[in-house]
Amino acid sequence: MTITIAPHSDQPLTVSRLGYGTMRLTGPDIWGEPADRPQALEILKTAVAGGVNFIDTADYYGEDVTNRLIAEALHPYPADLVICTKVGATRRPDKSWVPFNTPANLRTSIENNLRTLKQEQIQLVHLRLMGHGPVPLAEQLGAMFEMQREGKIRHVGLSNVSREELETGLELGPIATVENMYGYAQRNTLSGPYGETRGGEEVLDLCEQHGIPLIPFFSLVHGLPNASNKLVEVAQKHGATEAQINIAWLLHKSPWILPIPGTSSLVHLRENLKAAAIQLSAEDLADLG
Repeated sequence: MTITIAPHSDQPLTVSRLGYGTMRLTGPDIWGEPADRPQALEILKTAVAGGVNFIDTADYYGEDVTNRLIAEALHPYPADLVICTKVGATRRPDKSWVPFNTPANLRTSIENNLRTLKQEQIQLVHLRLMGHGPVPLAEQLGAMFEMQREGKIRHVGLSNVSREELETGLELGPIATVENMYGYAQRNTLSGPYGETRGGEEVLDLCEQHGIPLIPFFSLVHGLPNASNKLVEVAQKHGATEAQINIAWLLHKSPWILPIPGTSSLVHLRENLKAAAIQLSAEDLADLG
């Protein structure tokens, strides 16, 4: 299974429809070095060896931890590997997440990602929206499109975006991808201490209409321990874990969904990769809802 990013552009990117998100490779609270650095490097190598050619990262994971791990494990990169990063946020010493989204901030982040990932151009960058702050969306996206014209970015996406914000973004320029929270147990927007975490359900149909891949984050985080009995039943039927069925459900939900389940465990990575082979029947999907 493959999916094409920016299919109507002159530089489309076709990748396997199961990627890997690196956020969990850091230390506790997405901060600092991993507890087991050799395993973190092996996870990245194993993912690519297993057919993954889409890796999601951000320079504020760690800080810079996942970018440096990716470069150490995989550089020089395979020709078909797409590394996607995010900008628009940063971390404070107290580990809080705050906006970093003025045009100057965004340029600083892009330059930092280029340096730590050892790249001359980043193939895909998500602008991570951090609530309604003083910097208008048009100003943020304008800076991203400017760096795209300069050749620093190939494609621009949006992350943590509402339906209205996505509609606005599409009016401002080409949006290649959307990265929102989405999984079987949590599909809609959640409110938290740092604002709203936008769900995938409210933008999926719009993504499908425009040929925009939806990349779910936190797909395995919310709700699996308390998931419905149906998820447990379907998992038992297929001899799979609930996490595997969650990934399979995303893959079956829409051809425009590109899951990026993350893990810091080599065992769980191998389990996640096997989820791509699970074939859910029409009855399974009806049971799951």
